[in-house]
Amino acid sequence: MQLISQEYIEIAADVRSGKPRIAGTRIAVEDVAMMHLKLGYSLVEIAGKYDLSLASVYAAMAYYFDHRDEIDSRTADEDELVEGLKQNHSSRLQEKLRRLRHE
Repeated sequence: MQLISQEYIEIAADVRSGKPRIAGTRIAVEDVAMMHLKLGYSLVEIAGKYDLSLASVYAAMAYYFDHRDEIDSRTADEDELVEGLKQNHSSRLQEKLRRLRHE
């Protein structure tokens, strides 16, 4: 395990596929960034919702801004993969709804 920020951010290959995360949790830096930047949660709300120290949430955002291009690129690649899977493999629920509509 590689410790990044003295006590707040860590990376372990066997946890969350090696994504940087808040130490001692499974909450990835990108999760915090998405909640804050895209969903509009304040950093105080995020800390309270997940029982995190405010310092760890701020450290996650600092790490995100220091590595923004890398994290955003990985997130875009994952989103693209998910979309491809959705296009090529419909869910059982979708199949059932499709059958019901045609009956």
